[in-house]
Amino acid sequence: MTDTLIAGLLRGNVYALGAVGISLVFGVMNVVNFAQFSFFGLGAMLSWFFVSELGLPFYIALPLVLLICAALGFVINISVVRPLAKYLPLAAMLSTYAVSQILDNVSQIAFTAQFQVFPEVLPTSNLAIGSTRFGTSDVVMLGTTVVIMAAMALFLKYGKIGRAIRATSQDQEAALQMGIPVGLVQNVSFVIASALGGLAGVFIALYVGVANPGSGLNIGLTAFVAATLGGLGSLVGAVVGGFVLGILEAFGIHFFGDTARQIIVFVVLIVVLIVRPGGLFGKVPLLSAEPLTGTFLGKGRPLRIPRWVWPVAFVVLGVAVPVFGSNYVLTTGTQVLIYAIIAAGFTVTAGQAGVLALGQAGPIAIGAYMSAVLTLYLGFSFWIALPLSGLVAAIVASILASPIWGVKGHYISIATLGLGIAIVAVIQLVFPQGLYNIPVPTFFGTPLSTPLAYYLIDFVVLVITLVIMWRLRRSHLGKVISSVGADEVAALASGVRGRNYKALAFAVSAFFAGVGGSLLAHQYTYIDPTIFTMMMSLLVVTIVILGGVGLSYGAVIGSIILIGAMELLRFTPELRIIVYGLVLILVVRFRPGGILVRKS
Repeated sequence: MTDTLIAGLLRGNVYALGAVGISLVFGVMNVVNFAQFSFFGLGAMLSWFFVSELGLPFYIALPLVLLICAALGFVINISVVRPLAKYLPLAAMLSTYAVSQILDNVSQIAFTAQFQVFPEVLPTSNLAIGSTRFGTSDVVMLGTTVVIMAAMALFLKYGKIGRAIRATSQDQEAALQMGIPVGLVQNVSFVIASALGGLAGVFIALYVGVANPGSGLNIGLTAFVAATLGGLGSLVGAVVGGFVLGILEAFGIHFFGDTARQIIVFVVLIVVLIVRPGGLFGKVPLLSAEPLTGTFLGKGRPLRIPRWVWPVAFVVLGVAVPVFGSNYVLTTGTQVLIYAIIAAGFTVTAGQAGVLALGQAGPIAIGAYMSAVLTLYLGFSFWIALPLSGLVAAIVASILASPIWGVKGHYISIATLGLGIAIVAVIQLVFPQGLYNIPVPTFFGTPLSTPLAYYLIDFVVLVITLVIMWRLRRSHLGKVISSVGADEVAALASGVRGRNYKALAFAVSAFFAGVGGSLLAHQYTYIDPTIFTMMMSLLVVTIVILGGVGLSYGAVIGSIILIGAMELLRFTPELRIIVYGLVLILVVRFRPGGILVRKS
């Protein structure tokens, strides 16, 4: 058990470093910084390159890594984050996700995506306590973290900039009125956070013995959970959360295996957010708006769309593409249509209820696996399994999410993200190898397995989805849900129970996500948990934001651009994601309400 405890402390050490950076930026800017995730992978790869490829001593390579990460953090803050954070915290958060994608893929282009063996710069098993062996590298990592945390504590308590950081974190407006240079404070915070992320990446590479540009996502997500566990904005909480999570994770892996790691991590997160919505050491205002409430609704200049556009679009998508499109165009079109279905359903949660639920991959996975099981093992027809899968996804997701609707602010987004990841992890436990030979749809015994057949099925389902969304928005129920998203306090004063309507909106979105998952399963004819990633969830969010968060048909525009147009770059996947990141940054910067914006 001692070796498990040591492993937990070493993992917690890395999580604590990353969590401090995430909490520091959140405290002074009110922005969830996804770019921090990339500094884990970047720090690991830079240190590997300096030591293995250039032959530099580790004590020289480490400061270089910190310097480069700090400089990149400064550039990212002044060019992308700060211009958006003062207007739309959600837009700034999405831009940091875009920056994360760009950094990861630039790193893959520079260093390749292969795992690289990290050099043994320090002994790894030359010390022992009883029968438990560990190395000088472990002692150095823990010691370095202790020194850094002590230095940070002294800096924040006695340093002039440190005190300014604390004041800005407590009340940015009051800090500005007192003459504190908030811009400088934000720059310093971002620089420190980026350097700590790079250091954490070096440490994780030392610990596991390999480095990879994409390794930052899993470590970053766990560090993010640690920061939330401790309380976003609380540096003490970030340290405690990091070590607590590292130890719990180590013992969970010891008893239940590595497959249960994500379940343990995110179940802990959700339980803490329910019991203490602000985390162990954080605080949440009594009245805290959701990330989308009153922000994107009505932002930007509405585009007037002539009525003749809709029948023309229907003819183009429903007639011209099937008649004249090649198999390649039709196959790409099926992906566009499926994501448009999922995203159109999500506009109820994001655009009307004002809740940024980041875990859509969970309901999509439920729908996909339910449809596969119903047709593979229970003999159901695809046409029956399709709506049933959506219904099951809505019911299961609603039951699992029911405790989190009392959570406020950014925390509700984080809780739904954790819920989605935990759902996929549970499915992976049940179906570790995925499901294969999923039946294709049939019509009176005739298999519908051609790209044209798939396209037509998806097109019909999308039309039905858009009609339902249109009717829902115009109904009394839709107007009540929209009132919650526009101003929850006013809605509550009018007798509207916002929590119940948020849950209902999430159930509607989960239904269409489950339908989309069913379509994916039968058109792929196989599914496995690696399909339903955080990237899928954020892709759905981005499609909605790009097309227009308040409009279901905007999801079609967003899907055509992000799925269809990006397909032109399919032969260069790294460049494709870089372009995707740049498009997202430009949209949230110059068209924050999306391409299509409805009137308030």
